[in-house]
Parts: sequence; structure tokens; C-alpha cells
Amino acid sequence: MAELRYDSGPGVGGMDGPAEPLPADPGAPGAGGPAEDPGTGLLDRAHALLAAHPVADGYSGLPWALRHLPWFDLELGESAVATDVPRMRQGHVGALFWALHLPEGLTGDRAVSATLEQLDLVKTVVRAHPDGLRLGCAPGPVTDVRHCGRIAVLPGPAGAAALGDSLGILRSLHGLGLRALTLSGASWASEAGLTRFGEEVLREMNRLGMLADLSGASADTLRRACAVSKAPLLCARSAARALRPHPANLPDDLLAALGAAKGLCLVPLTAEQTGPSVRDVADHLGHVREVAGAHSVGLSGTYDAGSAHPQELADASCYPRLIAELLRRGWSDTDIALLTWENVQRVLREADFTAREAQRRREPSTLTIAALDG
Repeated sequence: MAELRYDSGPGVGGMDGPAEPLPADPGAPGAGGPAEDPGTGLLDRAHALLAAHPVADGYSGLPWALRHLPWFDLELGESAVATDVPRMRQGHVGALFWALHLPEGLTGDRAVSATLEQLDLVKTVVRAHPDGLRLGCAPGPVTDVRHCGRIAVLPGPAGAAALGDSLGILRSLHGLGLRALTLSGASWASEAGLTRFGEEVLREMNRLGMLADLSGASADTLRRACAVSKAPLLCARSAARALRPHPANLPDDLLAALGAAKGLCLVPLTAEQTGPSVRDVADHLGHVREVAGAHSVGLSGTYDAGSAHPQELADASCYPRLIAELLRRGWSDTDIALLTWENVQRVLREADFTAREAQRRREPSTLTIAALDG
């Protein structure tokens, strides 16, 4: 048994408690499914599609949730969280980003050290669960992990506070495995947009191959990032504001700008941002696909991040129900393959290609926030 033990720390407000019991598949014999029951045929087809094109999940809050458990075993199954290996296999999850969540207001050296501790935890957890998990920090290794029958874990996104306003720390975090950083909540990435130092951070991220996440960033920051970045951008937890006026959701003009820049909007499966039912999530996915394009929409489970989920999407095993709903609405196999796996792989490949090209032309930046924004 791959069991880990930690001292139980103080609880974190808003973190998920024990996962809700998983209701029976709506298409299963004898299961009284909801009115939107897609039927056994569509659910079977959804499982078949996901077996070929698994879910690349854009955001999981698991590291911080695990930090506060006295012990856990993700391979056997862990009822205290919504994400474990059996449920990810049932939901056909092939890769997922493990967010390095920080408590509200944590800044400076404390934010840097907390991020380092979580990076260490991610590696420790993956090493302790070798039959189910492997680190996959680039498109090639992610695909290799999938072919080995494991689930690829990509560390990130981390919060901008993790940098401590230092490009050297950015490079160190990348060297330790960090693969995405959220550009918001810092002096250089605020409501006013990216400062000159913020633009330098983004250029250095391009050189490293680190993905930039713009979820929760201001409109000015997102627009400027689209203009500066040579690699595709992510919005790791953003749905359509036209359907639900949540501040982290994107209005249509920003969705169109993200699509034009070949970026990726990963729609969260949360009741707060998308709505209380699987149909609401499908509405958002359809809207983002229509506005940004089929190559710019993906999925973000947002499990174990302190969010309530639609009733039919309570944990990581439930992705087939969402895909069955999309099939019922006429989504093609090609568009579903893009949604679940191919779009994330494209962004990883393009970020890797951009980094290799940038490293031929650009040395590591030594510029400081004082020199650029002072």
C-alpha cells in the first residue's frame, strides 16, 4: 500500500471535505437517472471516446488538500478527497495539473517557501504511487506516461507571489518542475495590466517553456499578455461570462482574443462558475467553442480546490457523464478529442517549441523589478 503520513495541519477554510458519494451512472440498468439521462448508448460511446482521448484536466487542488490529511493512499482510494487513482481511471483522466494553492494573503518569502514545500509534496506523492502516477513535464513525457498506463502529473499553476519578484526564483521553480504560473495578484500583474517587469516575466516564461495562466487576471493583463507572449496562454479556470457573471469568467471579447492568440480556456466544473447541473457546464463549453473556437476550449475539474460541483460531476470519475451530454448535443468525435486531450497537448508542444527557439536567441534575463518598474 502506498501510504503517506503527515502531521495534520490546521484546516483551510473553504477546502473540500469528504467527496460526495458517487451516484449511479444514469445509463446503468436500474438506475433512475435524471431527466437529462443521455442513455446507455451515449454513455458507452463516451467511455470509448475517452479511452482513446483521455481527459487532460487543467486544475486540481489536490496538493493543498493532501497536506492537511494525517495519511492517505491515492492508489487504494481516498474518501477524504475527490481525486484518487481509481476515480481518475474510472473518469479516464490521462493527465492533470496539480495547482500549488496558497492561502489568501501569503506573500514574500513565506509564499516562496510554501510553493517549494508543495512542489516537494507533489514529487513525494507521485513517487509513493508509482503504479498510478508519474511526473509528465513536457508533451512527449505526458504521452509516454499515458502509454505506460499511468496518469501524468504536471505541477502548477502556482501563484505569482511564488516568484518573490525574482526571475532567478522563476528559473529555480521551473528547474524543480513547475510548469505553469498564474499572472495575477502581483504588483507587476494587477488590475492595471502587466508592468514592464511583468512583461519580462512573461518573456522569461516563454524562454523556459512555462505556461502562463491568466485566470482571474484583469482584462488589460490578458490583452497585454496576448500581445507579448510568443507561446499560447491558458485560462485554467474560466467559463463564459455571457452565461454566468462570475468575475473569473471571460466576456466574449476576451474569449475571442484568447482564441485568436491560439490560447486555451479551460472551463471549470464548479457550480459557482458554470452552474448546478451537467447541462450548465455543457452550455459553457458550447459557448466557449463557438466564440473562441474548437481548438481553444478544454476542461478543468477544479476538484479538491474548495469549490462545490454540479450534482452529476461530484468527483474525477464523472467525466463520461459530461461527454455523454455533449454527444447528445451533437458534438463530433473530433471536437471532443480536442476538448479532452488534444488542445492541452498542442499548447504544451507549442510552448516547448517556443522555448527551444527562444533559448537560441536569448540568454536568461537578469533584469530586476527595481530596474524596470522602479
